[in-house]
Amino acid sequence: MPDHPPIHDATPAQARALIRAGRWTSHTSGIAERHVQGNVVILPKRWADDFLLYCQRNPKPCPLLAVGEPGVAALPRLGQGIDIRHDVPRYRVWRDGELVEEPTDIAALWRDDLVSFVLGCSFSFEQALRDEGIALRHVDEGKNVAMFRTSIPTEPAGVFSGPLVVTMRPLRPAAAIRAVQITSRFPDVHGAPVHIGDPSQIGIGDLSRPDYGDAVEVKPDELPVFWACGVTPQAAIAQARPEFCITHAPGAMLITDLLNHQLASF
Repeated sequence: MPDHPPIHDATPAQARALIRAGRWTSHTSGIAERHVQGNVVILPKRWADDFLLYCQRNPKPCPLLAVGEPGVAALPRLGQGIDIRHDVPRYRVWRDGELVEEPTDIAALWRDDLVSFVLGCSFSFEQALRDEGIALRHVDEGKNVAMFRTSIPTEPAGVFSGPLVVTMRPLRPAAAIRAVQITSRFPDVHGAPVHIGDPSQIGIGDLSRPDYGDAVEVKPDELPVFWACGVTPQAAIAQARPEFCITHAPGAMLITDLLNHQLASF
């Protein structure tokens, strides 16, 4: 394959090529920063209608960017040449609601009845925050964002239900207020925070032990700020127990050709 720049300096197409070649299998935070990244859920067609309704009823954690045709791996609305079977750094394979493997390619598992869903990701508003001078500790430290299951229920739809999952970023109070203003402009990538402050109020017992991703320090002069997260469907899938399902591994997103500012509502 042709030489490419390091993945953090790559275009979306170059980043996907590196991922497809197996040269990047980690989280995608900070990669192609001005481009939209997406959470991925792939389900058999007989489960797809219920999941579509689940997304429509829960738009903050499950903002739909694209839905594929059954058996079709391309997602032309999101980028030229995207192939959902190869272009995510790491996948999760679920059978009867149990996580069974985390491959870096799913071509061998592909079926003609599979429907791909791509949901907005909070990585897309992170560049807008950083452009305003708001530092994000997990990005600065090269970590995956911390994610937590909460006690907040999502709205059920058919077989799908479960808790809201959130991402957490520690911010000083003034930065937290500005972050609310900035992320409110991006409803297609989770929008404004769902909670600020005391994590116990949303059922989180220990910020040093995230359910997914990496822990980061919350300093005494900072507030934990929580946004709805596209890993929420994985909790619903574990509860619904479809016989077969594929998702992205938390933090390992599909990098699209869309620009983040194209999703801004104003």
